[in-house]
Amino acid sequence: MTILIAADKMDVVLCVTGSVAAIEAVKLARELKRHNINVKCFMSDGACEIIHPHAMEFATGQEVVLGLTGKIEHVKYAQADLILVAPATANVISKLAYKIADNPISTLLVTAYGYKTPIIFVPSMHHSMYLAVRENIEKLKEQNISFIKPKIEENKAKFPDINDIALHILRETSSGDLKNKKVFISAGATFEKIDEVRGITNLSSGKTGVEIAIESFIRGADVTLICGRMDVDVPHVFNVIYVESVADMQNAVLKQVPYHDVFISAAAVSDFIPQKEEGITKISSSADLDLKLKQAPKILREVKKINPEIFLVGFKAKYDIPEEELIDSARKTMEESEADLIVANDVSIEGGGFGSDNNQVLLIDEEIIRISLTSKREVAVKILDRISELSI
Repeated sequence: MTILIAADKMDVVLCVTGSVAAIEAVKLARELKRHNINVKCFMSDGACEIIHPHAMEFATGQEVVLGLTGKIEHVKYAQADLILVAPATANVISKLAYKIADNPISTLLVTAYGYKTPIIFVPSMHHSMYLAVRENIEKLKEQNISFIKPKIEENKAKFPDINDIALHILRETSSGDLKNKKVFISAGATFEKIDEVRGITNLSSGKTGVEIAIESFIRGADVTLICGRMDVDVPHVFNVIYVESVADMQNAVLKQVPYHDVFISAAAVSDFIPQKEEGITKISSSADLDLKLKQAPKILREVKKINPEIFLVGFKAKYDIPEEELIDSARKTMEESEADLIVANDVSIEGGGFGSDNNQVLLIDEEIIRISLTSKREVAVKILDRISELSI
């Protein structure tokens, strides 16, 4: 997955408690540091029985807090940008629910709660214990304490993906300019069957759509991602709907339109659909084939008819044409669909386009913003910046 870099260095206190998932804490700390996050670690006695404090000192580059001293560590670190309890046991969750402060971590958490410092728990325990503390979890949620859902597998509430945890931290500490906004994004390529074993598609990897979804999530939006064929991993932090064909994509998009504030149509949807003959499961390869194609429906044109208030972002990709023609084509698409913003690019640009980690695009509304060749991560940031400027 693309490495995300926080704009400003953040101070996060990582509290490691006595779940067997503590073995993931070293990798988690290293990942957070890659995101420009300064990590200070507190460890419980139980955690020290699973991993050695020297491992966490190596991972964070700082001395680990194992006990409270005259330095009043629970006060000194309680006003960090965020407190992350990962893994979080039933014990530490329940103690904060009742404001019990009887060890360094629980004392830090009660102090941080008093300062209104953001706190995130990452539960990791046997599933029966997770169910048993649900009442305490709900109680803390009502007090604005955040929880990252564990992976429920093999009758256990397991540690989630480390990248997902990092995304939650970036979301919790972001500007939140899309908070309370419902955003859905389409990504990837559609696939149209020629017969039951063959089909036509395109070279879209889905990278741009995923980066836009990630950036939307970080900014506080409630995100739904509609995925066609993808060549990139999809985080587990938002709602994901998988589709295959143009018809599937159309149905999924139009169902979401009434319930969202923003739609960003980043998927490369097929422009043509094969005309299949009834009853043929596999076309014979013993002779030449004339493949008949018909135009696919233009999904973008249907969106504003259903929800005129939605902020609509379309994409226009062309191959090896002058910029003036690309702009004219984008303007035509904007007029036909009543889109609020068009992202246009020439996919023939060396080092950019389909499958690449980089892109060079134009953001077109009443103005034209040129974004020179840069990472798709940075392109996503610029797109969301423009959406925020125009819609909020």
